[in-house]
Amino acid sequence: VYLNIKNDQAELLNAKGFVWGKTVWETEDLVRQRHLDNEIKLASIGVAGEEGVMFAAVVNDRDRAAGRSGVGTVMGSKNLKTVAVRGTLGVAVDDPKRFLDAMTAANNRLNATEDRLRRAAIGTMAMMDVNQSWGSLPTHNCRDVQFDGEENINVDAMKRIRPNDGRANLLRNKACFACSIGCARVSVIDPGHFSVKGTGEKYTKAEGGLEYESAFALGPMCGVDDIEAATYASMLCNEHSMDPISFGATLSAAMELFDIGAITTEHTGGMALVFGSAEALCWAAEVTGTAQGFGRELGLGSKRLCEKYGHPEFSMTVKGQEFAGYDPRAMQGMGLLYATSNRGACHLRGAAWAEDYTDVSPKGRAPVVRTAQDGMAFYDSTGLCMFARGGMGDELIIEQMDAALPGKWDADRIKLTGERIWNLERQFNLAAGFTVADDTLPKRSLEEPAKTGAAAGKVNELGKMLPEYYEVRGWTADGIPTKETLTRLGLT
Repeated sequence: VYLNIKNDQAELLNAKGFVWGKTVWETEDLVRQRHLDNEIKLASIGVAGEEGVMFAAVVNDRDRAAGRSGVGTVMGSKNLKTVAVRGTLGVAVDDPKRFLDAMTAANNRLNATEDRLRRAAIGTMAMMDVNQSWGSLPTHNCRDVQFDGEENINVDAMKRIRPNDGRANLLRNKACFACSIGCARVSVIDPGHFSVKGTGEKYTKAEGGLEYESAFALGPMCGVDDIEAATYASMLCNEHSMDPISFGATLSAAMELFDIGAITTEHTGGMALVFGSAEALCWAAEVTGTAQGFGRELGLGSKRLCEKYGHPEFSMTVKGQEFAGYDPRAMQGMGLLYATSNRGACHLRGAAWAEDYTDVSPKGRAPVVRTAQDGMAFYDSTGLCMFARGGMGDELIIEQMDAALPGKWDADRIKLTGERIWNLERQFNLAAGFTVADDTLPKRSLEEPAKTGAAAGKVNELGKMLPEYYEVRGWTADGIPTKETLTRLGLT
């Protein structure tokens, strides 16, 4: 089925024989054609979501995604193909004039910042060079922290003119609806590249290009320095609704399993899963996105795949979710965030960015991470993009909240709300069976020192940070919110 919503009217419609079995891109076109409205917005899954790939995403506008934690897998398990929405009514706020004044002031401040210009010009791909330099770039399934081929898959590589067709991989930037930043990338693949031969113009037209997280996972994590191959794999992730982070991390784990002989060409049907193979990357994206052959094995995700083939230690995951593009040996606070994040390894839930890029010690990370987590828990609940936060400033965001919502919203209430959200999620996880044992990192991060970079010879020192983190959270030594904490937060 698919859910069609127009203003306050909602109906479930039959997707079988219509969009079930179609890609995300096909689904968007077909639903708009059926309802004769190009303004319909859709949140859809592709075949990966339908077939139970464990890291299926929910994709909108062809290349924007709720990517992590298998939310597309959940949609597929409910036989829900897409949610199509069309709204023509206004949005009610408590004090419209005050809200619009605050919004205008916030946008004016944002538009004047250098940060906005930098994000528009470079986007998230700026982090490739940053992490390469610091030694926090996950490479070869985190066996390494710097990548020899990084210069072939960074911002400069995207802008480099190709001799084959005289164009660059990067065409332009683009923005989400009503956004003045425009951090997203639009790319065109070299029409002579092996990945797109025989596909017509489908993948050589302008489509969503590489962001840092997709680029690290499809590039250095798998040892691949072919930017056209990584772009093709990223487009397949969008088309078929896969999280490129988890897909790339799962493939890199499979490559390590292949490296030791636990997976062979007999398992894959002839494909050699060798680190650095652009052909293996493109093939894996094709068969996983369409749930064919060994693609079903890759669709298990890193944790289940490594357990099945006898080497769970190769899975770079926390609570079953694959690492993002930051190695926790060079970024101690990121390691603490990964370990304690309520949805597993995630860089977006409140990191110690400034501290982690200036000092490789664990000193002082616990209170910084706790404060950042609470802040992001609230901020994510506003619906605002995290990239706007620094440019707008918290005071103007608070002003918008106070004008939009009933009641008094100030800095103290926002801080309390974020803490309530974090602790409520923690209670959910505890009720679901998670324990202090799940607040950890893979053995590789804790016992295998980084070979190069700022943290050469060091491991993540989670054991020094976690007790202090529990203390500043008001939790027990077993990571359980105390009765006093829950009472203070109104969660009893």
